Parts: sequence; structure tokens; C-alpha cells
Amino acid sequence: MSRYWSPLVHNLTPYTPGEQPRLADLVKLNTNENPYPPSPRVAAAIRQEIEDDGLALRLYPDPDADCLKQAVAGYFAEFEITPAQVFVGGNGSDEVLAHVFMALFRHELPILLPDVSYSFYPVYCGLYGIERVTIPLDERFAIRVDDYARENGGIVIANPNAPTGRLLPLADIERLAAASPESVVVIDEAYIDFGGETAIGLTRRFSNLLVVRTLSKSHALAGLRVGYAVGDPALIEALERVKNSFNSYPLDRLAIVGATAALSDREYLEKTRQAVIRSRTLLIGRLELLGFEVLPSAANFVFIRHPQRDAADLAGELRRRDIIVRHFRQPRRIDQYLRITVGTDAQCDLLVAALEEFLQPASTFES
Repeated sequence: MSRYWSPLVHNLTPYTPGEQPRLADLVKLNTNENPYPPSPRVAAAIRQEIEDDGLALRLYPDPDADCLKQAVAGYFAEFEITPAQVFVGGNGSDEVLAHVFMALFRHELPILLPDVSYSFYPVYCGLYGIERVTIPLDERFAIRVDDYARENGGIVIANPNAPTGRLLPLADIERLAAASPESVVVIDEAYIDFGGETAIGLTRRFSNLLVVRTLSKSHALAGLRVGYAVGDPALIEALERVKNSFNSYPLDRLAIVGATAALSDREYLEKTRQAVIRSRTLLIGRLELLGFEVLPSAANFVFIRHPQRDAADLAGELRRRDIIVRHFRQPRRIDQYLRITVGTDAQCDLLVAALEEFLQPASTFES
């Protein structure tokens, strides 16, 4: 039946999401979900929204999600952010990014992005017909900011980068924005709360800087799918125009009240955020004792390789023990790396125990 497809569909290479198996007692460390539940305020807000037998659900949600915009602006009050600088029209940050590519990147010049980064970026380029140039990371998978000082139709960078977990300092983001005043620089901060400093404060100084964020990771709301962006009001207006030409109601009533409640509980966020950071530090130390090379991580995952074991074999051995991690079969050396989500301490214990079991003795594989 593919004869009915448009030429565009024939040429698309869709994004491959992380596996979501339905198995009991699975140690699921492949999709960077938060190992802890969201703030209790989230469930309370949702219960209140559906009281009276869910009568409110017969009504459409607020298309502008004004209460959530106010919550985001309040969350970043230290940077004097206003609701006019906030876009919340995204079913997860993926949809926000889709609108970004359509609204801000369809220019004559190609956009620039790292050659190892979030694999949805090239998918959106294919979907919207956007030319791109991939900029190689250095030998330690770090972004070299000077390589982006060239003509471009936009720049998109995940910070911390995915799947590497490496962090770009704020000073480098400032250099990126300053070096490309005629194009938009997008910083995707899906994992920033686990070890970095947000670039949102810089949006007051750089009208070409847009910061995209999600509540899926640090706020443990992957199931609600809420993303947002912060930037100059002119950039936000462009996103609103695209959103309202595509779907006026991307966030449902439960997502709006749940996300608003999550942003109100900074104490809970700090507690769970610090728990993940502590677990990551412990996990890195234990993995290094087993001979793994671990890249510096500012995210809720680690990117690792073993110099004497094949990554696909390691992933397969873990799967046989009901532990799943992410293995990327891609060029530029990352085919010998595994990305492993930082789980609870109990999950990390099971992971390390399984690795200890089949890493003794190590194989003779040479990468």
C-alpha cells in the first residue's frame, strides 16, 4: 500500500524511541526515566481536576495554558522571566523542538548540530526539508564551540549532550549566541537539572537564544508529556503561530495542572535530583573498578565502554538477566558504548552485580 505514500514519506528515516517492554521485575535502564515518582502535589492536582466524576474533562483545556506559563515564569523568577517569554505548547519537548525546526530553522543556510547528539534532530531536518551540517565532537566527545563560528541557518545543541552526557559551560553557550547573531541558537536542556546550570538567564541578553526544556526527566513526568521553551517574545510568537496552525490543544487539562503542581514543589525536586546525582557518582566509581571507561556525565545517565568487551555482547548479557540498557549501532565510535540510566541504588546494585558476574574473566575482544 506504499503506493499511496507521498515522496516525503518514502524518504523519511523515523526516530527510534527507547524500548518499552512490559515485563515484570525488569530493571529498565534504557530510556532515562526518573527512578523516583513525581511530587505528591502532581497526583493531588490531577485528582482535584477530575473531581465531580471528571466533569471538567468534557471541556477543552486552556489553549494558551496560561497557568503553566505563569508557573514557568515564576520558577525562573531570578532571571526576571515573564509569561510572554514562555512557550508551553508541546506534548513533551520533542513537539516543542518540532515547532522550533519549522518556525526558526527553515532558512537558506544549513543548521549546525553535533555529529553525535539527540537523534531526533536529523529526523526533523528530514521531515521539514532542512539542510544540516554535522560538526564532529572532539576525541573525548566534547563540543568545540569554535567549530560553530561560521555562517549558519541555526544551531541546535543538547546540553548536557545526549547520549554522551557531557556538559557545555554557560560561557561557551554565551560565545555560541554571540557568534551567530543572525540565526537562532537552541539549547535543549532535557537533562540540565542533573548537573548543569541553565542558560535561561542568557535569554535576557541574547534575543537569538532559545532554551527548550522538559518535565519528563528531573520532574519525573515522562508519562504526562510536557515540554516548554523560554526565549525572546519574538521567538515565542513564532512558536505560537506554528502551534496554532497545527494543534491548538497540545496539552490536556491533566497535563497542565500536573505540570503546574510539579513546578511548585522545588523542595521535592531538589531531594530527588540530589538522590540521582549521588547514585550516579557511586555508579561511576563502581563501573570504573570493573574496567569501564566512563565519560564525564552531567545527566541522569552514564555513557560507558569496556576496552575488552563488545558493547552489543554486554547489552545482550544484561538483557538475559532482565536488565535493559541502550546500545547505539552508529558510526564514530559510539557503537562500542552503552548508555545506562541511573536508577535507584537497588537497581544499580543489580546492574553492577550482573556485570561483575560475566566480566570475570574478561574476553579477548579488542575495540
